[in-house]
Amino acid sequence: MTLLHASNIGLAFGSRTILDGLTLTIEEGERVGLVGVNGSGKSSLLRILARVTEPDRGEVQLRRGTSVTYLPQEPEFPAGATVASELEVARAPLREAIDSHARLSGAVASEADPERRDRMLAELAALADRVDHLGGWDTAHEARRLLDRLGVRDWDRPVADLSGGVRKRVAIARALLSHPDLLLLDEPTNHLDADTVDWLEDELDGRSGALVLVTHDRYFLDDLVDRIVEITPQGGVTSWPGNYEAYLEQKLVAEEEAGLEQHKRDRWISQEVAWLRRGVEARRTKSKARIQRARALMAEKGFVRPRVAELQVAPPPRLSQVVLEAHGLAKSFGERKVLEGVEFILQRGDRVGIVGPNGAGKTTFLRLLLGELEPDAGKVVSGVRTRVAYHDQQRASLDPERTVYEAAGGGAPGMAGEDFVTIGERRVGLRDYLDDLLFPPTMQRMKVGMLSGGERNRLLLARLFLEGANVLVLDEPTNDLDLVTLNVLERLLLDFGGSVLLVTHDRYFLDKVATSILAFEGDGRAVRYPGNYETYRTLKEQSAAASGPARVAAAEAGKPSVAPAVRVRKPGKLSFQEQRELDGMEAAILVAESRKSVAEAALSDPATYREGGERVVALRAEMEAAAAEAERLYARWQELELLGAAAPATK
Repeated sequence: MTLLHASNIGLAFGSRTILDGLTLTIEEGERVGLVGVNGSGKSSLLRILARVTEPDRGEVQLRRGTSVTYLPQEPEFPAGATVASELEVARAPLREAIDSHARLSGAVASEADPERRDRMLAELAALADRVDHLGGWDTAHEARRLLDRLGVRDWDRPVADLSGGVRKRVAIARALLSHPDLLLLDEPTNHLDADTVDWLEDELDGRSGALVLVTHDRYFLDDLVDRIVEITPQGGVTSWPGNYEAYLEQKLVAEEEAGLEQHKRDRWISQEVAWLRRGVEARRTKSKARIQRARALMAEKGFVRPRVAELQVAPPPRLSQVVLEAHGLAKSFGERKVLEGVEFILQRGDRVGIVGPNGAGKTTFLRLLLGELEPDAGKVVSGVRTRVAYHDQQRASLDPERTVYEAAGGGAPGMAGEDFVTIGERRVGLRDYLDDLLFPPTMQRMKVGMLSGGERNRLLLARLFLEGANVLVLDEPTNDLDLVTLNVLERLLLDFGGSVLLVTHDRYFLDKVATSILAFEGDGRAVRYPGNYETYRTLKEQSAAASGPARVAAAEAGKPSVAPAVRVRKPGKLSFQEQRELDGMEAAILVAESRKSVAEAALSDPATYREGGERVVALRAEMEAAAAEAERLYARWQELELLGAAAPATK
């Protein structure tokens, strides 16, 4: 049953057309992921569907009685609002339904007319269903559950006194409490830590209403949606059934059928798509590297567009042996201890993902490393050749009143004629450089404040990468970026010749980019884990499982069951030969997987069987040998990673 139908929607900002003739239908219980490049109109379309903004033309029709809740990127609250008052607003429909049920229950008891009594009982049953749909009879229980899980305390505090991250959490709780028929979410994972993102994904998955979701979190799209709607460069939409992965597959097939962008790797990509389509059983194998390679190739191929933002980075100067170190770092704010005894060493080529709950000290740690804060104890050591470029999550360095051209450095005092940027040994005109970043001349004259959040982030990253730094410190760089630009940013960081410190809640991004994870655990501690985010979660779960029996034994012995405090372990627990073996393990696995895929492709080609039985036997032997080698390498990889993590330093 149709909940919402938008027809012939048109929207423009000045001379810039955003949406043109867009038509979209949302069915009851449907889960839709809305994708498109930054500035394509995703947020504008959500506001139109929520009837917060009127389009220049076209109309939005809702089924009678349909309730809609909209969560914007930056939520707004009325003056004087408190956490409790906002939750009461969200629960108003539920309270009304409960009160109506109570009044009708009293009336039924005194009704003597059998026909009227039957009608009243039917209405009573409908009201009971509505109460269940809106969250149940205990109006305070769900609010407490949501706020506790979201880490929101002090219900009586004015919302205006809360940080941006906490305000976002209150807005999420308010949206979830309303139990609408249609929930519109614009980047709901911004400002949330990775564990809370995991929880929100499960919470949304368990709800029955329809959902339209704008997010850069690809795991969110993969796990939650059953249809992808892509805003086209012409301002319309194309609909693709299935989740994010299915969308990539269908895009690839459609482009191949249309004969677009032929490439020597087309056959290989097609084989990877076919392999992924074998389903769940394939993903139970240890072919993780192959899955990641297939997704990367499909992302590169599936998002074929006339133009993609060409982010470039200035070659980093050579680093000295010491890059950036923290020894015994401690910091408190009043009575609140944020960091205590943190040890950390950043080496050349490290890409360290920093994770932890909001307020655990991630940004404080970065500011201490950068010298913006003084530690209460401990010290920070910076190498003589270390040059840091810092991306702050608030984007405070961008003046909303300056034009895009000026914000990128154009028109600086003392500059005459055309401004240039230097990329390596090349000088490129700033206007041409901005055009390559999808800021054409008309947009270069726009004020920064008129850009979308993703466009502002892209501008800041572009400026940052030209600073000639060899250490990139990035605090939430993925917020608001479209999926295409995220793919470009991932490749740029993977190819970067310096070191990277990265704070992000984007699990997919960390899985692709991070070489180790620094986890802040909310009690002043920081623990370093080898590998990406998935490896970190696995090691953390193993550590928790192993500590259980130790706590039981300590309790039985009458000893306090306190786990030993752990600090960041220094590198070098592996021998030199073992570390070299580990460093080359991923490349070796890719070689083995490539051998296996080539043999599989040949065996799937009917022409192979016309070459004779010896050829088939040889290919099967090669495929089995390559598969066995890949399995051996995976086992050895896991063994080395666990060995490297097995001996953390203790206080």
